[in-house]
Amino acid sequence: MTFAALADPTRRAILAKLTHGEATVTELAEPFDMSLPAVSKHLKGLERAGLVGKSREGQWRPCHLEAAPLRAVADWTSEYRRFWEERFERLDTYLRELQEKENQRNAASGSDHQG
Repeated sequence: MTFAALADPTRRAILAKLTHGEATVTELAEPFDMSLPAVSKHLKGLERAGLVGKSREGQWRPCHLEAAPLRAVADWTSEYRRFWEERFERLDTYLRELQEKENQRNAASGSDHQG
């Protein structure tokens, strides 16, 4: 559910705004060209994923970021990052070796034609 919530760019932008502190739905809606109900729908998706919570200050219910699910995602993806970095390093080495062989072949064939 966390990844589904993070897949949407509007939801990611809302989370980015909440990294600066609590905000009301109206404040969160300001940078978007959408209605308050549409922003509220995005917030509900973020709440279901456990990424956003709401507190109560009188009649206001400001939203705040819940960092624990994001930490879990970061921990999980860091394992895959190491895996892919190793693979990319191997691929880079292999491609360099191929390029060197190609350069050697070109140099050898060029010297054959000059003589």
